[in-house]
Amino acid sequence: MTQQTDSKLEYSDESFWKKVKLFARKAGIEVIDNALCLYYAAKRPDTPKWAKTVIFGALAYFIAPIDAIPDLTPMMGYSDDLGALAAALAMVSMYVDDDVKNQAAEKTAAWFD
Repeated sequence: MTQQTDSKLEYSDESFWKKVKLFARKAGIEVIDNALCLYYAAKRPDTPKWAKTVIFGALAYFIAPIDAIPDLTPMMGYSDDLGALAAALAMVSMYVDDDVKNQAAEKTAAWFD
């Protein structure tokens, strides 16, 4: 499923998993955990459309090849991604329950352990 946002960034599950798999270690645990929490929250059937729009917007920014601070910039490349993901998490935190957190933690642990 592809979600279109006002900024013309596109989200797709395929692009999300590709970015996470290729750049998990470089992006760091915090970025990946936030992205996965958002991803799993969006997959919940009771997450409302407005929250999914916020989530897919943040995830689209995360997977976009062009962003405010290029991901290839040493030590700073994912700081803008982390900011976008953290802001989205704050907005939709009521849909990030223990199940979502556990799913994200398990997947994060698989990549970082």
